Amino acid sequence: MSDEISFADFEKVDIRIGTIISAEPFPEARKPAIKMKIDFGSEIGEKRSSAQITVHYKPEDIVGRQVMAVVNFPPRQIGPFMSEVLTLGFMDEGNAVVLANVDHKVPNGARLM
Repeated sequence: MSDEISFADFEKVDIRIGTIISAEPFPEARKPAIKMKIDFGSEIGEKRSSAQITVHYKPEDIVGRQVMAVVNFPPRQIGPFMSEVLTLGFMDEGNAVVLANVDHKVPNGARLM
């Protein structure tokens, strides 16, 4: 477990839900990854992200899926690609990423409470 933080610290992390509107392989990445464009609604708009999720997901299978992401980190250059949000997931027993998501559809841009 990480060090204890205050609720005010947690409130600084802006985690939102968005729908993947496009996805494609990212062969230039050091580790296998998928590049995604995610729609976070009218307030935030469309953002790009790269995620090492190729063990469990194919680009064509994740379009239309809702995912959670941190939207207030600074953009990060990953090879030739600028990732604008951090898509969230959990490691399974084999250390492969499983995407974090919701079990019912919610509006794009909804914030984790």
